[in-house]
This record gives sequence, structure tokens and C-alpha cells, in this order.
Amino acid sequence: MSEREAVGVIGAGWVGLVTTACFAELGYEVIARDILAEKVEALSRGEVAIHEPGLAEMLRRNVERITFTTSMEELLDGARLLFTCVDTPPTYSGDADLSRVRAVVADLPADSDHVLVMKSTVPAGTGESIRRDMPGLAYVSCPEFLKEGTAVADFMHPDRVVVGADAGDEEAAEAVEALYAPLGADGEILRTDVASAEMIKLASNAFLATKISFINEIANVCEEVGADVGEVARGMGLDKRIGSSFLRAGIGYGGSCFPKDVSALKMLAGNTGYHFQLLTSVIEVNELQKRRVVGKLEKHLGSLIGKRIALLGLAFKPDTDDMREASSLVLAARLQGEGAEVVAYDPVASGRAGEMLTSVEMADSAMAALEGADAAVLVTEWAEFRDLDWSVVAATMANPLVVDGRNFLDPAVLATAGFEYEGIGRQPRPAPTQVY
Repeated sequence: MSEREAVGVIGAGWVGLVTTACFAELGYEVIARDILAEKVEALSRGEVAIHEPGLAEMLRRNVERITFTTSMEELLDGARLLFTCVDTPPTYSGDADLSRVRAVVADLPADSDHVLVMKSTVPAGTGESIRRDMPGLAYVSCPEFLKEGTAVADFMHPDRVVVGADAGDEEAAEAVEALYAPLGADGEILRTDVASAEMIKLASNAFLATKISFINEIANVCEEVGADVGEVARGMGLDKRIGSSFLRAGIGYGGSCFPKDVSALKMLAGNTGYHFQLLTSVIEVNELQKRRVVGKLEKHLGSLIGKRIALLGLAFKPDTDDMREASSLVLAARLQGEGAEVVAYDPVASGRAGEMLTSVEMADSAMAALEGADAAVLVTEWAEFRDLDWSVVAATMANPLVVDGRNFLDPAVLATAGFEYEGIGRQPRPAPTQVY
């Protein structure tokens, strides 16, 4: 077995492209297959449609080692290790939709020396099911732990690499583990069974989502008792048993992973007969946070009918254009349901968002969105919003009110600029009284 064995990647979406680029950066020949011919043609020309810092540059830098194709035959001929990176979106019930995974399996030879390496997030038990249907196919679970906006760095400097394999697939697991050897000391490699590897991914995301919902509940109590959730979170995070990550109050989690993985784990438990009550509450708290933002606006403006509300940021987090399960989608719908006129701006996601929010006015700059607005809601913590000249902004708005849905802005700066300021779990900051 060659130390530089070729890598096959199935699915050229966000995870697939990061996997392709990073393995190529590590010196491997990579064959990436996608079923969409137009996507493959664009990628072959060096055109990357998604926004992920450093990804396009890494793909261009390693173009000689990467082949994009629509041909399963070309993939199978050129690579033994096949990393499956197709999406597993939620079904209406909340279960993971495995139709794309099943389609990949159906295209593979039933008996060969290929190894199916599952990067896609799947419920525990999926590997066992695939092995039962394809007993001649080696199967390894190798879940991804990438964060949008830092995915390239996460791959190259991982916290851990999980490699799950059951009895009979030890050699396949060793081959997968060897691929990560060039990373050196970055990231502990954890060898485990397939079901445990599948659960590690779901449990990790569900726990992080739980931390977010917990601190949001704390923020809501802080508002009632006069505490500052930022100080509370800082004090909590200094305890090494708790840690400071994901203790930032706001309008809740979104994106392509947390919502679907929390629901998938809840449904997985339910399908076994176990009611995962904690995750039910995590989901409910996350949904209620958006309503609280609308309530903050109504506290200051009364009825929202005819009010012009500016949404600053649309993507579910900064440094990405991903609109999947973005809080802006829920907020825009709720605000329009209350009769408000919604105008929005995002530095990179306005185009994608415009296709989804057809009744929302898309501005071409933050200042254009804020001009004449009765209130602004900060939805995504892009740096350019913090760097706005808020004194100038106040002069252009019909009513200088900011609801900071990410606790990202400096309340003192906003107050000095003449704004009424509302954060999440922070005490309201009224505009200073003018003395003449």
C-alpha cells in the first residue's frame, strides 16, 4: 500500500471541497466526483461558488493534484478510499434524510477492495445497515468536525480525528488513519467502533447547541434580575470544567449542522423508544429566542405595522454565505408577519438570501439598509458592522434603535451616538439626555 494512496471524494459541496483541497494540500492525488455536470465544469475552471476563507486559494494551489469528474467509473478506477461527503438534510419529521447516502452506496460495486469512508453526518446504526446490505464493502466512519468560516484551518489543525471501524475492517481503518499522518501532532486520532464514531459527531453538536440554549436562558433571567450575561458567562467560563466556548448569548443557533443534528439525535433516540427531553427543550429555547427579539422591538416601537426594520447580516454566522437555518429567515418572516417592512444587507450572503427572501428588500450596503429605518437588528456579527460610524448612522435613521442579537456591538459607543440599545441579557441602554 502506497503511503501516498489516492483519495476519492464523493460530493463536491462544502465538506467535499474542503476535504478535497486539504488532502491535496497534504500531497495526495484527489479525485472528486459530483453528479452535477455544471458544478464539475465550474470547479475544473477554478470557480468556487461557496464562500469559505482560504478554500479557493488552496484549490488553485493544488490544481495539478485534483481531478473533478461526474464519472463514478473514473473515481473507482483511480481511488480505493472513497470519502462520502453528501448532505443528509432533515426530513419533515426531523430524521436525517439518507437518500443521497443510499444513492452513493447503490453506485458502488458490491464486492471489491474499495473502502467507503463516511464523512457525512449519519445516525448511529447507518454503518451497520450499510454493511448488512453490502457485506463485501469495507466501511469506516470518519465524521467531520469542521466549522464554517474556519474549515480549512480546522481540517489542517484538528482537535481530533475519529476513525470508526468494526471487526473485519481494521486494515481499512489503518489506511484511513494513515492519510492523516502528515498532520503530525495536530489532533489526537481516536480509533473506535462505527456506532460510537457516528454518535460522537451527533453528541458533540447536540452538546454545543445545548450550551448555546443554556446561556440564552441565563441571558433571559439576567434581563429580569439586572445582571449582565457577558459577565456571567465570563465567570462561568473561567471554570475549566465548563469552558468559555459557546457561552455567548444571542438569537440562537442556526446553520447546516446544529439544527439538523440536534433533531436527528432527538429522533434517533425516539426511534429506540427513549424520549430525549433535554434536546426537546434545547430546540424550544432556540425557537423562542427569535420571538424575544421581536418583543424587544415592540417594547420600543409598539406596533410594527409599517415600521421599517433593517436586518444587519443574513448568513447564519460570519465568514460564510450559508443561509441554511439562518436566524435571519425566521426573523424576517416574523417581522413581516407583524406588518413590518424589512430591508436587509449581508457582505457576502445577500445574493443567496435574495433567492430565499423574495419579499425582503436587499440593500447594497449597511448604510443603505439603515437609512430611514425605525430600528436595526444585528443578526450576524460581521466586523464591518462594528466599525460603522454609528453617529452618522443615527443621523440617517428615522429612529436610532439597535437590537444587538449577538451582543457584538459596544453599548457605550451606541449610547454616545444617540441610540437606544438592546442586547441579549444586557441591561437596556437609553440614549443619553441632550443638555443644551
